[in-house]
Amino acid sequence: MFTAASTTEIEASFDSFSGRGIGALLVSSDPFFDGERNRLVSLAARYSLPAIYQWREFATIGGLMSCGTSILDAYTQAGAYVGRILHGTKAADLPVLQPTRIETVINLKAAAALGLTVPNFILTRADEIIE
Repeated sequence: MFTAASTTEIEASFDSFSGRGIGALLVSSDPFFDGERNRLVSLAARYSLPAIYQWREFATIGGLMSCGTSILDAYTQAGAYVGRILHGTKAADLPVLQPTRIETVINLKAAAALGLTVPNFILTRADEIIE
């Protein structure tokens, strides 16, 4: 596992991947990584590392694939909570909500750039395919 808390550490991590024989990357959800999505996608492409990301926004800007919850759904749930609180519900009385949908987005342009062929059984399960 690699962690990074600055742009310099992100760059250093990618530099060290090839020497360690790392052939793919899973970028977990992290507010810092979310803000560095362009850098992460660019570095993964530069180092020819297939990467899977938490949010669809990574795949839409050129990342290979995302598999995770929807940011839009999370904000919608948060808005519903705020609405209930503004109408008098105590925050402690609100139910705990969990995501009800996981979405998979595959970017075939990124796959082609990496020299990868995405198997049909994965493509048929994708919620969105970017061509």
